[in-house]
Amino acid sequence: MDFLSGEILCIDKPLGWTSFDAVKRVRGALTRRLGIRKLKVGHAGTLDPLATGVMIVCTGRATKRIDELQAGIKEYIATIALGATTPSFDLETEIDATYPTAHITREAVDNVLRSFTGTIQQVPPAYSACKVDGRRAYKSARAGQAVELKPRTLVIDEIELLDFDPASIRVRVVCSKGTYIRALARDIGQALGSGAHLSALRRTRVGNVRIDDCLSVQQAADVIANVPVEYPEWYDGERKA
Repeated sequence: MDFLSGEILCIDKPLGWTSFDAVKRVRGALTRRLGIRKLKVGHAGTLDPLATGVMIVCTGRATKRIDELQAGIKEYIATIALGATTPSFDLETEIDATYPTAHITREAVDNVLRSFTGTIQQVPPAYSACKVDGRRAYKSARAGQAVELKPRTLVIDEIELLDFDPASIRVRVVCSKGTYIRALARDIGQALGSGAHLSALRRTRVGNVRIDDCLSVQQAADVIANVPVEYPEWYDGERKA
């Protein structure tokens, strides 16, 4: 594997890690193994710390493919808690309101999910990396400031109800780049005449990369630790003494 010229690693991002944490771990393992000070490493599609699953990490010249890779169709398995909302639409923040759920049936959920299939408009969460007047929305939201975000057009190819419980549902979502599953949870709750927030999320596919193709962060580090050290003829970067 030639990580300097460019390689793609498929990682199963752990719960609680930021996407940057995973990239930092891969970059650190590579710079130690190759004995160099710097190496370009990036990821194709951010995952929130409370989400797990497929994250594509690119090194060297393969980072030029990031836009292409992150444009791929995404698949998620999401657990949505019913009857309560949070400001962040997930577990990052505390519950701020509760709602009745006795009227929610499996048939009602099926009908609502069908209404979200196809091209839809979605307002991103205030707790997101979207920029408003040049500032990340989450910074304003965490400072207690009001954030107004404009709707975005996106495509939901499939929504499948996997499990139904009066307190929560579990769904499989196949969608386009830019879809916020947290915002989808919010909108599903509202459409059900209640409230909802995301309680768990796992990304199971990005483009042609599936979760079964992914390595744990430790497995990736082990692969890197055992890769033969090679320097392409074109490489003139700074090496450690």
